[in-house]
Amino acid sequence: MAKNLIGSEWVDASDGKVIEVYNPATNELIDTVPDTTKEDCDRAVEAAKKGQKEWEKKPIHERASILMKFVSLVEAHKDELAKLLSDETGKPISEAIGEIANVSIGIPAFCEKAKHEYGKVIPAGVEPGQEHHIQYTEQYPLGVVVAVIPFNFPSDLFCQKVPPALLMGNSVILKPSAHNPLTLTKYVELLIEAGVPGGVINLLNGAGGEAVQALAENPGVALVTLTGSTIAGAETMAKCAKNITHVTLELGGNDAFILCKDGDVDLAVKEIVWGRLYNTGQVCCASKRFIIHKDVKEEFLNKLVETFKGIPVKMPSDPEAKLGCLISEQAAINVEKQVNDTVAAGARLVFGGRRKGAFYEPTILDGVTKDMDVAKDMEIFGPVVPIIEFEDLDEAIEIANQSSYGLCGCVFSKDMKTCQYVADKLECGGAVINGASFFRPFEMPFGGWKHSGIGNEGVMTTFEEMSRTKTFVLKNII
Repeated sequence: MAKNLIGSEWVDASDGKVIEVYNPATNELIDTVPDTTKEDCDRAVEAAKKGQKEWEKKPIHERASILMKFVSLVEAHKDELAKLLSDETGKPISEAIGEIANVSIGIPAFCEKAKHEYGKVIPAGVEPGQEHHIQYTEQYPLGVVVAVIPFNFPSDLFCQKVPPALLMGNSVILKPSAHNPLTLTKYVELLIEAGVPGGVINLLNGAGGEAVQALAENPGVALVTLTGSTIAGAETMAKCAKNITHVTLELGGNDAFILCKDGDVDLAVKEIVWGRLYNTGQVCCASKRFIIHKDVKEEFLNKLVETFKGIPVKMPSDPEAKLGCLISEQAAINVEKQVNDTVAAGARLVFGGRRKGAFYEPTILDGVTKDMDVAKDMEIFGPVVPIIEFEDLDEAIEIANQSSYGLCGCVFSKDMKTCQYVADKLECGGAVINGASFFRPFEMPFGGWKHSGIGNEGVMTTFEEMSRTKTFVLKNII
């Protein structure tokens, strides 16, 4: 049985309750983890506060060296980690291998960037009356950071949150998804082996959001960084507000995919395989609303159907699998219901639409109108392509922007002026030109507008979220 890490102790939940972790593809029990109580959360915050005071005394280059040792340990265990990630998540083993490999891309980039957080200098004389004063800034740790990781990309999101927090001198309480916490449990073990002290890294498991809410309302927490649903983000933000606790939120998305009259249909179809079916469609920034010009819709639809025919659903452990299962049977049932509801509203099921356990076929819906829920705020977290026809470009933009979400979007056209026009008008945090909206290298700032989040993650921006600024004034120094 896996355990929580509080301070330097691997412990059960204070009431002894556990959560069972299953392989969603086979429904086999893999392990159990503690179901964390509020008492456990309070103990973890106290341990993290104590650990942080010592950790911040370490120079950044030493913190970076420890994290680079962690990278080496992950590389040494990459095969077993990839298998574990695939087993507990249901993603194809090829995708799990790639996600584990990303540790060696993201963390070194954060480590290098951390060594170049130089602060800023305001020289004398930039304002009238300031001719004799120099001002400069330094970044300081926030304190205790709670990192809430979703089920869809646990390793990638761990890399986006935990290493930068540690590099800035913070301590971390890691809260994985209850669906698949085992890979991240192994990561915590490897962090300890690499030299991160107990208390500086803590691990709490739990289901239903109770642990997250208990941590969010604890006055000892300085930052909650959460990737998850908009509902979970709003609840967490409300809890944090009581203590003016900082939050960064990467939440839901219903990204628009606009194919213009002169767009490359073959490229668009190819990008859908990557941008909609990867991780079985369980991607926040995946394209989810396909707004297609009427003159190319039939060609697009026919080519998409033929492409989907060549992508069979396979067991995630199969090296040839391109599409695995969803995170749970309930998740697949939810997708099935959303598809059925959309068909009942008037859409036409063109391809797929069948479920077996946690597996759900690639599915195409045609005849979706802009007033249907799926064309607005119904985010389908699965391999479903709803097609909305348009005639006028501004109409396409209007459909794209009618959603309360604003994570990412994309546009396909051979005219770069058209592309830039559409990308500029999309109300979202990221716009991809001639490619699917599923695009997130570690370096770029990533964050949503509207109900899709607050703050940005990425090597360029995360340290600003993970630290606080102090300004020093050398008065009359000149």
